[in-house]
Amino acid sequence: MISEFLRISIEGLKNKGARSWLTMLGIIVGIVTIVSLLSLGQGLQDAINKQFDLIGKDTVYIIPSGSFGPSMGKSLTKDDFRVIKTVKGVEDAAQMVTKFAKVQLHDETKYTFVSGLPTDNSLDLIVDGENIKLNPAHPFDASDANSNKVAIGYNIATGVLFKDHPVSIGERILIEGVPFRVAATVSKIGNPQDDTNIYIPIETARTLFNEPKNVYAIVAKVKSGEDNAVVAENIKQALRRYHDLKKGEEFFDVYTKEQLQESFDVIFSAVQAVLFGIAAISLVVGGIGIMNTMYTSVLERTKEIGIMKSIGATNGNIRTMFLIEAGLIGSVGGAVGCVFGVLLAKSFEYIAVNQLGQDLIQASVSWQLILGALSFSFVVGCLSGVLPAQQAASLKPVDALRYE
Repeated sequence: MISEFLRISIEGLKNKGARSWLTMLGIIVGIVTIVSLLSLGQGLQDAINKQFDLIGKDTVYIIPSGSFGPSMGKSLTKDDFRVIKTVKGVEDAAQMVTKFAKVQLHDETKYTFVSGLPTDNSLDLIVDGENIKLNPAHPFDASDANSNKVAIGYNIATGVLFKDHPVSIGERILIEGVPFRVAATVSKIGNPQDDTNIYIPIETARTLFNEPKNVYAIVAKVKSGEDNAVVAENIKQALRRYHDLKKGEEFFDVYTKEQLQESFDVIFSAVQAVLFGIAAISLVVGGIGIMNTMYTSVLERTKEIGIMKSIGATNGNIRTMFLIEAGLIGSVGGAVGCVFGVLLAKSFEYIAVNQLGQDLIQASVSWQLILGALSFSFVVGCLSGVLPAQQAASLKPVDALRYE
């Protein structure tokens, strides 16, 4: 019986032709939106989680409050750095200074971030924490604390920042009008902002930016066997005592790797929920279209319903037939939407990676997402067909046979 109803529904869709596709359009648009946006969102989350996996597990990050970039408010200082190094559970610490600066090569001027890195062994903490791979690995040493050596990001070395002009080791560039010699390059990170960074010795950066004491970020290495969260809390308490602050008055944030990852996961979950909500609007519109088509179908097939009832079809049979047709419309629209959604997401990934250099933008299409989208479209179709199916089932055979 079900197979016969399915055959009748398929024939009905074929007979409606263009009207069937127009009915499905709302479902198709909604599923395309869901599949493309959620797959891109999941791909971005997966890519960022991979970056987190590259970060050492025994690190704690201290930055000015309110920003994962250079803060516009109160800054950390060298004194804070010294306090952190004495905290129980901290094995070592490294400091970094970052500013947005003017960079010149020949007659071309650009603006990018310039970061001051330590020249002692603590450089390894920054390199590991920021996923930076320098070539050579240690371009700065203790004697370079105030030198004008510079390490350039991948997009500078390959000629992306300065159009069609790759920059090689040994060349000179100007930062805030001061000449620097390129001593190292940085491997590709995948984020255009990171790949256009420039790195110089930290004391050189302080002189260049006229900020002799400020620190943009501090990375602390936790001793083996110590709990990261406990050490992070110890750092907070030590800085509160040093600045005579009460809890909640901090001008700094202290994060472990796990806390950073949890924060990003919460943000991405909220974004995914918003994207799903936007797409659901299209599905509601699509559902209304299905309902309208099904009501029209009931009117067109009233006499057919009367004949079916007169030869023994029950109300349940009629109701099931129309629900199957509505679910079929939703399913076909969902399947087409999944195909175009995957193509759209993969096209966006291709453009981002190959044209924009955005390696973090990827499309992660899982079978759970496809199955969920197909199920959701089927359910929307069925729900949209409930009232028309009930109307068809409630028709009296005699009235239906008289209908013109």
